[in-house]
Amino acid sequence: MADVFTPEQRSAVMRRIKGRDTGPERRVRAALRAAGIGYRLGGQGLPGRPDVVMKGRRIAVFVHGCFWHGHDCPRGARRPQANADYWIAKIGRNRARDAVNAARLAQDGWAVVTVWECAMRAADFDDRLVAAVRAAQAATISGAASSSPD
Repeated sequence: MADVFTPEQRSAVMRRIKGRDTGPERRVRAALRAAGIGYRLGGQGLPGRPDVVMKGRRIAVFVHGCFWHGHDCPRGARRPQANADYWIAKIGRNRARDAVNAARLAQDGWAVVTVWECAMRAADFDDRLVAAVRAAQAATISGAASSSPD
């Protein structure tokens, strides 16, 4: 299937895809702020550079887009039609990288909370996110490692 955009237009579209301060990230931060949970942005120095870090609690929050990180929801299961081999391999590498980063963080004593873009559509998302963060905090105290608000 041919691309509907010229190479210049495709380049412009891809340049507009943001890597930080995305809508889902801002929504997660707003929910944490409303619950009175403090955080820092950008986890420099941590595996995978988590989107939100609670250093004192040793919790790392990753906000993943379902398509880009290969989630098992309908949007994440959708296969690209243009340049499919490249994108399928790319998403596979993203999934593998995410698993390695989560394992490295857990090994270093951090709890990992993964927020999926599709989970944000639920009416009770904010409550589930706060519960997942609090459960992760309890897990770091007791020695467990990973949770998710889905």
